[in-house]
Amino acid sequence: VAVIAGVALLAYLFRPVTLQVDTGKVETGSMQVTVDELGETRSHDRFVITAPVAGKLARIELHDGDAVQQEQVVAQIAPVPLSVREREEQAARIAAAESQQKAAEEAVRHGLADLAQAKRESKRVQKLVKDGFMSAQAAEQARNAEVTIANEVEAARFRVKSAAAEVALAKSGLIAEQGALFNIRSPVAGHILRIADPSERVVAPGTPLLTLGDLRKLEVVIELLSTEAVKVWPGMTVILDGWGGNKSLRAKVLRVEPYAFTKVSALGIEEKRSNVVAEFVDAPQELGDGYRVNAKIVVWAADAVNKVPASALFRCGEAWCAFVVDKGVAKRRAVKVGQRNAQEAEVLEG
Repeated sequence: VAVIAGVALLAYLFRPVTLQVDTGKVETGSMQVTVDELGETRSHDRFVITAPVAGKLARIELHDGDAVQQEQVVAQIAPVPLSVREREEQAARIAAAESQQKAAEEAVRHGLADLAQAKRESKRVQKLVKDGFMSAQAAEQARNAEVTIANEVEAARFRVKSAAAEVALAKSGLIAEQGALFNIRSPVAGHILRIADPSERVVAPGTPLLTLGDLRKLEVVIELLSTEAVKVWPGMTVILDGWGGNKSLRAKVLRVEPYAFTKVSALGIEEKRSNVVAEFVDAPQELGDGYRVNAKIVVWAADAVNKVPASALFRCGEAWCAFVVDKGVAKRRAVKVGQRNAQEAEVLEG
């Protein structure tokens, strides 16, 4: 009896123990892989208005956020008398401004030529796609190139206007008389983003007075690690949330800047980052310049994918494994994993 009792006690102590586990279903559906990072909005075209001449700046009566029209007076300066040397410097400044204006005009002509070439190329690619010689992706890339060049031409036109305004201001500074107020006018219609200092004071030539921008044309700048930026291409979809509204916004990647800069993280680690610029597909009026958003760049997407919860996968040597429920028992099985995101993973085999 004692031997039987001892064997029974050992069997009871070393019996397999049932563990309660969480299970998830293998589903077939849509899946996205995104690169997530914080971004901020900015005006597509910014104009920093500076003092063209030395003198006494009158108090700026405008405020941050005020709307201004083209050629509207935004500041006034009472210039000081010019010496011979200052007059020569002003003449040189005029020559430099005129050169910048000519360079901007040449950039517009060059952009128009590129735009015409991009339109012709887009038509050729569309014909080849229609005839079956090229893929639909080539047509999308050609259309995206056409839109990008058109935006660059529009930006070049704004630079021409800004350069022309700089020439006019420089010429006016040369002939301004002592005691006369020098009017500084807005080169474009837009909103005042920031006034450096509205107080009355003495300013030197080139002192920044205020920054203008068009809040109707906003873009998003996203600082990505260079190892993530190489996965991003123009035209990719961007989902924006965390901006304060109750719905997500859509945008698309406009360009990935070709240079990286060094930034120190919160942990003191030097990181190489690159700016990804995206343009809004739908932008609410509540957003302004410099607002923070959470950006998710869709680098991969598919509609019919066999997917499992990412937390169900674990490493077994060099491969991936998962426990599969078989007749109420969890059994380990090696699987082949494809794309992954934070919540789900694509399973190709197993």
